[in-house]
Amino acid sequence: MAVDYTVIVLYLAGMLAMGWWGMRRAKSKSEFLVAGRRLGPWMYSGTMAAIVLGGASTIGGVGLGYKYGLSGAWMVVTIGLGLLALSVFFSARIARLKVYTVSEMLDLRYGGRAGMISGVVMWAYTLMLAVTSTIAYATIFDVLFDLPRTVAIVLGGTIVVAYSTLGGMWSITITDMVQFVVKTIGVLLLLLPIAVVKAGGFAEMKAALPTAYFEPLGIGGETIFTYVLIYTFGMLIGQDIWQRVFTARTDKVAKWGGTVAGTYCLAYAIAGAVIGTAAKVMYPNLPSADAAFATIVKDELPMGVRGLVLAAALAAVMSTSSGALIACATVANNDIWSRLRGLAKEPQAQDDHDEVKGNRVFILVMGVGVILIAIALNDVVQALTVAYNLLVGGLLVPILGGLLWKRGTVQGALAAIAAGGLTVVGLMAAYGILANQPIYFGLLASLAAYVVVSLATRPTDEAVLAHWRARLAGRESAEAPEPAAAGAVA
Repeated sequence: MAVDYTVIVLYLAGMLAMGWWGMRRAKSKSEFLVAGRRLGPWMYSGTMAAIVLGGASTIGGVGLGYKYGLSGAWMVVTIGLGLLALSVFFSARIARLKVYTVSEMLDLRYGGRAGMISGVVMWAYTLMLAVTSTIAYATIFDVLFDLPRTVAIVLGGTIVVAYSTLGGMWSITITDMVQFVVKTIGVLLLLLPIAVVKAGGFAEMKAALPTAYFEPLGIGGETIFTYVLIYTFGMLIGQDIWQRVFTARTDKVAKWGGTVAGTYCLAYAIAGAVIGTAAKVMYPNLPSADAAFATIVKDELPMGVRGLVLAAALAAVMSTSSGALIACATVANNDIWSRLRGLAKEPQAQDDHDEVKGNRVFILVMGVGVILIAIALNDVVQALTVAYNLLVGGLLVPILGGLLWKRGTVQGALAAIAAGGLTVVGLMAAYGILANQPIYFGLLASLAAYVVVSLATRPTDEAVLAHWRARLAGRESAEAPEPAAAGAVA
């Protein structure tokens, strides 16, 4: 394993070096949080693909292939479809807004007053996403170094927190590009063909496994529908994804670069399912489907290659973890803390150095919190399900409604967040966290509340909508207009 260890150690050292490099570039809030909005198509595509394809897509995707066959690709396919929908239909407009968070977008669209509550929901989602990604280090470092769970979480988490804190989005962008290349080589170009060959080829795989393993809908229609609601819609509104959209140099880069990344996700989904199916042929009686990835890597790959593929798994986890961490810290600082301190409308109160310093402190604090929660938490699936249910159930309708429906109002948005969030929480308590009913009825309640309350209240002030349309078109204005005094929020 000496060669494999060397590959991994060099990879981790490289991540820290990228953090140091990013620190020298991140001199302003824009540079630190959104890489100066300067990414071209190549870097944008690579970093976007890296953040959406995390440990769940790699280790979990192979596990679903082991359990269900080729239809196990559906989870990652729905992630790719969500990214494609975001890129084709919304990303250009989102990039032109020149904001830092989803909550800022809601404030722009509805004339303020929606940002705080949406910020709290988004913060909970990004926090849980960072936690679940951090827990995945335990699995990988256990295979690599046979480390105890807590030590593995602290080791992986510390590296991610270190390079994210040092250079912000510039560090994360460069490390994500490295991680994208490593994942492509390790999973698509090495593990996929080796797994198929070791399993005897597709003919042998078909002969050894039930027919259901090769049916495109074998995982079940209801499961696929739930994946669409959670992951496809989740891609449309997550702060971690939007913050990458904000890094694009132009709206065209956001649109076409994201389309390339979404297409890459579809290929990655099929690769994971095929690898998992091959593992089922070679190891039909594994105690856990999620052990398929580590088992096939450990037992079937030659030295050096094994280290690179494990580095690919580590890259997948690190890219999602770092992206979720900076998103969590950005929301906590810009949408919650600054509003509590009354600084939301006084950006001039801090210079660029203070802005960078403040955001750096928040990444460090959130990172330490994420590591501690990851150590204490055991059930990753439930934590991630709660996060996505709250995100989609509470925020999908007011965000897409704001982008698509002129008649939506701030009262309707707040009602949608409250109705969707409370319905999701109540039904998770009644039916169980992993049940489908919470997200189904949560979305329906949110939509009904948004439409009814919006129609029952005064339309959004025309000055606010004019400013919103100008921002969507890329015509920036220094300050948003105040809504009319006569009952704009009645």
